[in-house]
Amino acid sequence: MLIKEVSIKKPTALDLAQFKEMDYYAVENYALPIELMMENAGLQLANLVAHSAKNLDTKILIGIGNGNNGGGGLVAARRLAAWGFPVYLDLSTEISKDLPKRQLERAIKFGAKAETLTNPDIWVDAYLGFSQRLPLRPNLLDTVAKANQCECLRISLDIPTGFLGDTTPPYFQAHKIMTLAAAKKILFNLPDSSEVFIADLGIPKAVYEQFGAEMPPFQANNILKIE
Repeated sequence: MLIKEVSIKKPTALDLAQFKEMDYYAVENYALPIELMMENAGLQLANLVAHSAKNLDTKILIGIGNGNNGGGGLVAARRLAAWGFPVYLDLSTEISKDLPKRQLERAIKFGAKAETLTNPDIWVDAYLGFSQRLPLRPNLLDTVAKANQCECLRISLDIPTGFLGDTTPPYFQAHKIMTLAAAKKILFNLPDSSEVFIADLGIPKAVYEQFGAEMPPFQANNILKIE
């Protein structure tokens, strides 16, 4: 899969409150069910992870929370397992919400293992997402510390766990971040060593125009690298 590099300017990026409003508007006005958007996010994440893997023996650990971000991680787990990768799930909490629970059942049926892994080759952060609140729970603080010490490739879905624009508190130090639908302003506060990608979530151009945002050129590629 090719990843096309494009330049996204800061003024066209959204803050988190704007993106939440845009996301809700798309769901309510364009009959975009959350489960469909979750499927889109998970497939794009799986594509980025597969693109980053050295081979089909690459061990992948996906951190899962009990929300939509965790559901997207579980979709990615299902797709990666279906493609033949060894996939493990670090369940940071009980998965009790309907959509993530359904995605967990599917992922396990497809071959993902509901067990953690000490030394993965790729560690995917789908613990919390853009609705997270700080401070992190003690168990997640411990997980973030272990991940940052791991000699592996670290990839975050949307917003790194523990990061809300300030690099001082402990956060998942991702080498690659795949944000969804629109660039988020806080991601420009990350160190230059972090590569940021933006993936198509299926939101139509009219919604971007409604919120004064520039729609990335997803017609060129569903995953674009921000320069």
